[in-house]
Amino acid sequence: MAGPVIGDDGLARCPWGAGDPVNLAYHDTEWGMPVVGEAAHLERLTLEAFQSGLSWLTILNKREAFREVFVGFDADVVAAYDDSDTERLMLEARIVRNRRKIDAAVANARATVALRDQGGLVDFLWSFRPDRTPAPHDTDEMGATSPESLALSKALKRIGFAHVGPTTMYALMQAVGIVDDHLVGCHRRGSSGVWA
Repeated sequence: MAGPVIGDDGLARCPWGAGDPVNLAYHDTEWGMPVVGEAAHLERLTLEAFQSGLSWLTILNKREAFREVFVGFDADVVAAYDDSDTERLMLEARIVRNRRKIDAAVANARATVALRDQGGLVDFLWSFRPDRTPAPHDTDEMGATSPESLALSKALKRIGFAHVGPTTMYALMQAVGIVDDHLVGCHRRGSSGVWA
């Protein structure tokens, strides 16, 4: 169990965001903040899927390479990737080289394009926003899933998305501010404007 940690700058932060400078910057400027547009949401969904089984710091350190090889997460471009693109990505040492995750990224881009006829990825994801956000006081009170992330996972799988389990989808919901899991007392809690 760990509550907010006071940094050298006197600000209280979630424990995971209080150490490594890359994590600190992500915690203070991005995590829990809404993003805008299809590509930004597809990026977060893709990166959360690649993170599964790894540390988030690993993904953050490779994020620029992911953005490059997935062309800014342009769903139309990635949806057109074929077997030769998959082989090219499997040789790309700057990203996580996992064939299942690469295949999922392409499948998810295709599903994102198809979802445009039903209102698009952004509205679909945000339609699973709970009525209330959690209010954890320490890390033991933070959940890894929620009824909404389970429902989102099932709904995405039904329409062709892959590698979108309930834990991964809860991490996505945290990342884009669908829920605010900054600990009570963290200086970023409520800063998204979504749950203020």
